[in-house]
Amino acid sequence: MKPMAPISFQLNGQTIQAQAGETILDAALRHHIHIPHVCHSPNLTPAGNCRACVVEVDGERALTASCCRLVEHGMVVHSNHGRALTAQRLVMELLDTDQGQVGQRFPVRPQHAVDTSHPAFTLDLNACIQCTRCIRACRDEQVNDVLGMGWRGAHAQVVFDQNDPVSQSTCVGCGECVQVCPTGALKNRSEANQPDIQAHTVSSVCPYCGVGCQVELHVSNNQVLEVTGKAGPANQGRLCIKGRYGFDYIHHPQRLTTPLIRKSQAPKHAHPLLPAERWMDEFRPATWDEALQLAADRLTAIKRRQGAQSLAGFGSAKCTNEEAYLFQKLVRTGFGSNNVDHCTRLCHASSVSALLEGVGSGAVSNPVRDVAQAEVILVIGANPSVNHPVGASWIKNAVKQGATLIVADPRRTDLARHARHVLQFKPDTDVLLLNAMLHVIVQENLVDHTFIADRVEGFDELAAHVNAYSPERVAPLCGIPADLVRTVARTYARAKSSMILWGMGISQHVHGTDNARCLIALAMITGQIGRPGTGLHPLRGQNNVQGASDAGLIPMMYPDYQRVDHPDARAKFETLWNTRLDPKPGLTVVEVMQACLQGQVQGMYIVGENPAMSDPDVQHARDALAALDCLIVQDIFLTETASLADIVLPATAFYEKTGTVTNTDRLVQMGRKAVDPPGEAKPDWWIIQALAQRMGLPWRYPHEAAVFDEMRHAMHSLENITWDQLEQQGSQVYPCNAAHPLGQSVVFTDQFPTATGKARLVPAHFNHAGELPDADYPFVLITGRQLEHWHTGSMTRRSAVLDELEPQPYACLNPEDLRMLDVAVGQRIEILSRRGQVQLPVRADAGNPRGTVFIPFCYHEAAANVLTNPQLDPVGKIPEFKFCAIAVHKFPG
Repeated sequence: MKPMAPISFQLNGQTIQAQAGETILDAALRHHIHIPHVCHSPNLTPAGNCRACVVEVDGERALTASCCRLVEHGMVVHSNHGRALTAQRLVMELLDTDQGQVGQRFPVRPQHAVDTSHPAFTLDLNACIQCTRCIRACRDEQVNDVLGMGWRGAHAQVVFDQNDPVSQSTCVGCGECVQVCPTGALKNRSEANQPDIQAHTVSSVCPYCGVGCQVELHVSNNQVLEVTGKAGPANQGRLCIKGRYGFDYIHHPQRLTTPLIRKSQAPKHAHPLLPAERWMDEFRPATWDEALQLAADRLTAIKRRQGAQSLAGFGSAKCTNEEAYLFQKLVRTGFGSNNVDHCTRLCHASSVSALLEGVGSGAVSNPVRDVAQAEVILVIGANPSVNHPVGASWIKNAVKQGATLIVADPRRTDLARHARHVLQFKPDTDVLLLNAMLHVIVQENLVDHTFIADRVEGFDELAAHVNAYSPERVAPLCGIPADLVRTVARTYARAKSSMILWGMGISQHVHGTDNARCLIALAMITGQIGRPGTGLHPLRGQNNVQGASDAGLIPMMYPDYQRVDHPDARAKFETLWNTRLDPKPGLTVVEVMQACLQGQVQGMYIVGENPAMSDPDVQHARDALAALDCLIVQDIFLTETASLADIVLPATAFYEKTGTVTNTDRLVQMGRKAVDPPGEAKPDWWIIQALAQRMGLPWRYPHEAAVFDEMRHAMHSLENITWDQLEQQGSQVYPCNAAHPLGQSVVFTDQFPTATGKARLVPAHFNHAGELPDADYPFVLITGRQLEHWHTGSMTRRSAVLDELEPQPYACLNPEDLRMLDVAVGQRIEILSRRGQVQLPVRADAGNPRGTVFIPFCYHEAAANVLTNPQLDPVGKIPEFKFCAIAVHKFPG
């Protein structure tokens, strides 16, 4: 489309150019012409209610708010004299009066008590000028719909819900209202407690989920005081509660500050049910030289005695790309095996397996923000309002603009209130539901025949397979009425653009790969891929799980998903790394634990992972770690895993180092060091290199940029991205090449990166979960994350705001199940599986289907993964976290 010509108009006697659709205020600000304004904010819908920005337009009787008035060709505007200036001054005088300024000619409003009930921020209505920025941020940006205007006339005021105290409202604590407030009526507690401190800012990336929000860190005296959102590609200034308030863990007194070595007689506890600091007295401090040399000597001795396969390493998706790359290189070239894995095995391994098999790439096809161009959005097996809140805000924005949202999940989540269609299917029946949708699309000829003929293989086999999955046959099994299945299938297929986003509710099953195969088939047979607003997007869990996977933290893949058993790939990396490489794929996370118990793996190096909390059947994992001859753990806290280590190496937190990370959109972003680490803590890349050197590897990386440069030679995805480029512009999406120098956010536009250039359809057969409810264990356990806490809680439970909001473990049950069990809200219950038991208080959640229990897995006091089933998806080798059989009893006393 040809761009529209600029619009010429006069402002204060100066002729300036405006863009089509631009307001007078926007044009003025772009040309650095000052017009007073208060209620205006660049990301918010203009309201024009403060009237501070009024201007006079020649030929018009009334003044107009420049933040709302669009520019017209030839208009003559005055903001700095006459009626406009008089009105502006009067408005500012009235606003001063609202702020309680004495000596004005207008009466001061009645005073309000300051609401200090929320741990993150305060509400002082005495400072409020009713500009409604906060309301628009809550309603229009985040779409949480908590804030509004209450009462009328002189009594009008901003209210949370029905004028509730902030802490008792439905506020999710994202702080967007605080960030846009111009007067301090809403103020972070950190700002209120330190009002006069002068801070400088450092740009970085949020260390939590895969959305990859860019942030501004406000730093003074080597302390991060607060965090605000930056206008990055993924977030445009938005943040969630973790990104905004979950930063102070880096200053927690329990940070590791010196290397630790287990005392010679200290036993390893395989049952760490209390905080890991309970075992700090079982270690002695050591120098870096002593700890690193001891680690190298013990690993080398095990390798010499038992062979390369006796060593393994777990990397981390919370480290940088450079650190992930060095870690897998150390395992492959120093340890001599491919026994390297990380948390992708526990979150999206099955999604990646299906995507590599089907479309030749494990990355997303379209960025999250592409939902703005989607006519239909299908979110399945995901709870983005909790796990990816800023991503969820883009989905909610799209719905407000007219998109049709379909939410499919066994639990009725917050996002369901925005959905046109909600498919609350029975747990374990994903494949049935999705095959029934495929059946409708095939039988009703809603397929894109041209797309299939040009770009898809295997359609006939798929069509024959789904013929048996009619909605009428499937409905009693999955719990969704046949008519609704048909409606949703037609809606998805007929739309001009349909996009699928999914989470670990799809992937964390023994049939996770089959679930993803069905989603791939939905997109392929309808041609809903390769265009804006279409495609497949598995929402990545941790801030760098995409980058860590790209960098090769996978036992069967070198960097860029080049298989270790492929001779050409192996030859490439043998040349690059000047070594001989093992052609045998390594062991995955759960397989390593089994090998530890069997004595096959005797030495492990774990960086930033906490399998003693995150693995399924976690007691089994703890026993395995305790059985090792040598366990080296590198982390920022003495986690449950570190408490079992022989050597503990203190690392830096994310805001204490520089490096790149890759978000769920394939966006490579620069994270920058903002503060110095505590004590003797070192960056992960420095420690990995120091250990490699002591194991005889000739590594000489002077800084992170040198590692990234080697990665560019190893990885086709990064070859056209430079460190200097990232330092200057902050981010770059891949792939980028001569045809797409700014990067290609939407991929698969012409062909797929498969051998034939076509996508491959793989029929998915229905198989039950690895463990079904029975008379002894009649309930189903579903685990997951919660809004306030992250992963195993090692960071967020050491954040003051987040821990105050959610300090204790809990289980959620349907109210009907609570009545059946004769259990009141807040009472303790005991939950048992075939692997263990936990006790914890209960909450009522009508969104939980009957017969299910939901438990967040971040609480060591009641570790949900004591219960979960370690049975694996046969393809993705991912454990079945989202389904196991349990019994529930009222806790005695």
